[in-house]
Amino acid sequence: QVQVAESGGGLVQAGGSLRLSCTPSGLDFGDYAMAWFRQVPGKEREGISCIARGGESRYYADSVKGRFRVSRDNANNALYLQMDSLKPEDTAMYHCAASKYAYCSGVWYYVTEYEYWSQGTQVTVSS
Repeated sequence: QVQVAESGGGLVQAGGSLRLSCTPSGLDFGDYAMAWFRQVPGKEREGISCIARGGESRYYADSVKGRFRVSRDNANNALYLQMDSLKPEDTAMYHCAASKYAYCSGVWYYVTEYEYWSQGTQVTVSS
């Protein structure tokens, strides 16, 4: 049974940093691309970053490019999202997701590309 645990959310002031961690179990972590999404109430889930199975390619939404960095440690089945220069508009529930594929597709930001999801961790950025 696949489980996707996530941690690292919290409350931070604008301009601050947070690091999210995601540790799936029950799947061959190194075989799949992984992604981060976020969602605010009343809006669709937004894809913000994707990383290929070996970390050889990474993609970011324009809204976070230059401020967020995705990384992974396949030896420890861990995915990370380093978030710097946080803004109030980054406030959302953040989810990690395991792709159905080894690489980030041309539509990596579509939720249908992913098979397993975390429960989410809340990130709140105060102004």
